[in-house]
Amino acid sequence: MVKVLAVVVLIALLVFAGFTWFTLHWSYSDGERSGYLLGFSHRGWVCKTWEGELALVTLPGTVAEKFPFSVRDPQVAAALTPNIGKRMTVHYEQRKWVPTSCFGDTDYFVTDARLTP
Repeated sequence: MVKVLAVVVLIALLVFAGFTWFTLHWSYSDGERSGYLLGFSHRGWVCKTWEGELALVTLPGTVAEKFPFSVRDPQVAAALTPNIGKRMTVHYEQRKWVPTSCFGDTDYFVTDARLTP
């Protein structure tokens, strides 16, 4: 009985690990967004993640749409940190159904960032 329970638990863990790997390596969509970097922080109690927000302004005088995003790469985080308040262009990959927030609070993971002239 104990062996059967151990096998069931092991199979459940393997399925969870495989699903997590799949969601983190399969991109639902990708693209670029450009806007002003409003904020960027390293937050979380147990799982520390980099979270940021871009203000997407289309025309002067219009209300800005906010684009929340997560960053997993420390080099991209280092490129974003000193540029708060500046206009940035980010490349993102949307990853749906990531089973835990330990990888990021949003579906949008920024993989590259650069200043917009």
